[in-house]
Amino acid sequence: MSTGTNRILDDFAKLMTDAAGAAQGVRREVETAFRAQAERTLNSLDVVKREEFEMVKEMAIKAREENDALLARIEALEARLVDNGK
Repeated sequence: MSTGTNRILDDFAKLMTDAAGAAQGVRREVETAFRAQAERTLNSLDVVKREEFEMVKEMAIKAREENDALLARIEALEARLVDNGK
């Protein structure tokens, strides 16, 4: 009788293992479909990717620093012109 019980338990364990594997497969498929749909939606909204945003942000910071340096040079040159004209 214990052999019959063991077989039933083994079959039940196999069934549960198969069900868990199937559930994981379905989960992966749903995640993949969700990601694809989210990406399509974001692309249609013309949203900038984080990497692109960070790159442009760094470029803007550098441009601002260069602009400030050039402004300081212009002010220094103008001050020299005023001093030489006196």
